[in-house]
Amino acid sequence: MGEITSFSDRTKASLREALLDAATELLTEHGYTALRMADVAARAGVSRQTVYNEFGNKGTLAEAVVLRTTSEFLEGIRLRVQDARDLRDGIREAVVYTIEHARENRLVATTLGTEAGEDLLPLLTTKGEPILTAATEVAAGQYREFEPSLSPESATLLAETVVRLSLSHLVMPTHSAGEAAAAVVAVLAPAIRALTTDSKGTP
Repeated sequence: MGEITSFSDRTKASLREALLDAATELLTEHGYTALRMADVAARAGVSRQTVYNEFGNKGTLAEAVVLRTTSEFLEGIRLRVQDARDLRDGIREAVVYTIEHARENRLVATTLGTEAGEDLLPLLTTKGEPILTAATEVAAGQYREFEPSLSPESATLLAETVVRLSLSHLVMPTHSAGEAAAAVVAVLAPAIRALTTDSKGTP
């Protein structure tokens, strides 16, 4: 029975990935407004009802695409920062990776730099709460691994600030990835010192 369930789960996961792949391609090519569930179904080789059964509506589908892309970024960041020397170095590496990888990721690059992506931009900004929440949670956990003296609240505050600043640098890229990362660390360094000193109880 377990094998049947396992096979069923794998099949469902495979279908979901295929639909997300199709939706990602269509969003990249045409943007959010032009995205149609029927087109996603056709691209994935399934019925339109199958897409509705899996995601419910276009907004949920687009959010799932964004969250999958976010999880890919977060995994890349985890690998990039695991050998960092300290918290500040980890933050710097995370910001550099985010900006560099965003330029290589087709969906993000489309969102930031093409006409088709203009209506995708809210998914990163005004409707970007799912990204902010997921990235903040993961980053806060990483920060406490670097600095166990950080309280959960302090780690979350730092993490959310880093994520917001990184998104700002993505949306308005006026510096190289290295320069942006250095600026984020320079601004946050006093806060990191204060938060880690306070939590250690040192004056």
